[in-house]
Amino acid sequence: MAHSALSQVSVAVPVGNDSSFRRPVFKAHTLSFCGTLRAPVLTLDLSTKNARSKNKYTICMSVQQANAPKVAVSPLQLEDAKEPPLNTFKPKGPYTATIVSVERLVGPKAPGEVCHVVIDHGGNVPYWEGQSYGVIPPGENPKKPGNPHNVRLYSIASTRYGDSFDGRTASLCVRRALYYDPETGKEDPSKSGVCSNFLCNAKPGDKVQITGPSGKIMLLPEDDPNATHIMIATGTGIAPFRGYLRRMFMESVPTYKFGGLAWLFLGVANSDSLLYDDEFSKYLQDYPDNFRYDTALSREQKNKKGGKMYVQDKIEEYSDEIFKLLDGGAHIYFCGLKGMMPGIQDTLKRVAEERGLSWEEKLSQLKKNKQWHVEVY
Repeated sequence: MAHSALSQVSVAVPVGNDSSFRRPVFKAHTLSFCGTLRAPVLTLDLSTKNARSKNKYTICMSVQQANAPKVAVSPLQLEDAKEPPLNTFKPKGPYTATIVSVERLVGPKAPGEVCHVVIDHGGNVPYWEGQSYGVIPPGENPKKPGNPHNVRLYSIASTRYGDSFDGRTASLCVRRALYYDPETGKEDPSKSGVCSNFLCNAKPGDKVQITGPSGKIMLLPEDDPNATHIMIATGTGIAPFRGYLRRMFMESVPTYKFGGLAWLFLGVANSDSLLYDDEFSKYLQDYPDNFRYDTALSREQKNKKGGKMYVQDKIEEYSDEIFKLLDGGAHIYFCGLKGMMPGIQDTLKRVAEERGLSWEEKLSQLKKNKQWHVEVY
């Protein structure tokens, strides 16, 4: 679109406080509006080296977008690689990145604390959606005095462009691991998770040693932009799916125009524990034909038998649809604690048998077709 023939208006908009985002994703203060067509597209001006300091974004109207604003991403050469980057930095030679921000994601009634940690890697540790970073917490390994701690793996919760859309950051979704003495009920700091507490306590400017990226199991297949993707997460297992969904619905990626169905199931304890709920609710509003979002709140909802509602109960609720979608080639992903899988597998097996199918054969076929993706920890 030729901008020169269009009138432009600059207006101050408090984008960072937009209620549709839990975080100030856009740090701009000045926006330029250009054009008169519908459907705004946010484009980040990165044409100069000091673009980051300009804090200026342009909203351009484009007929190519459906109805919702999307953010243009840069640098676009991140789309050029044919294979995902793997282990660019190894444990013996990690990359020293910088903490940008740490923000609590959950409400006051959530059991435990989950933080969104944004890390600046300067564009030196690129990754694809669904990959993981390793983090080496500071200090020495108590089991191997004089040696650094072992690497802890965290699924990346952002797209390759990061939360600032410039390819310089990665975000992690981290649950603070605390240990409570079963007899006294008091917290024992000596047994707290070393890495999760380091990350949740980190301040902007702190340094962090990262390795990776690693992983190919959870990569988002993009050969068919109209495919169906069924995503099942418990807790911080939401991380890779947040990356997928931002790529599908938030970013304007020239090489990937998603037109299929993304169906997210998220299992957490209660409403206050929902992660990235504002983002997902916005996609639901903007893309009702392409996105479905179901939550299982174990402390607030009951399943059909009157017990606690877990993510496998939600899967059972929609099992007919899910099986039909899988028969049609849908991809299904699972991410979260290992403990989620037995219940899910039992549910799927029971549903398969009710349909006169052998679950073992069905699972074997899904794996053979590369439709089945599991990452649990």
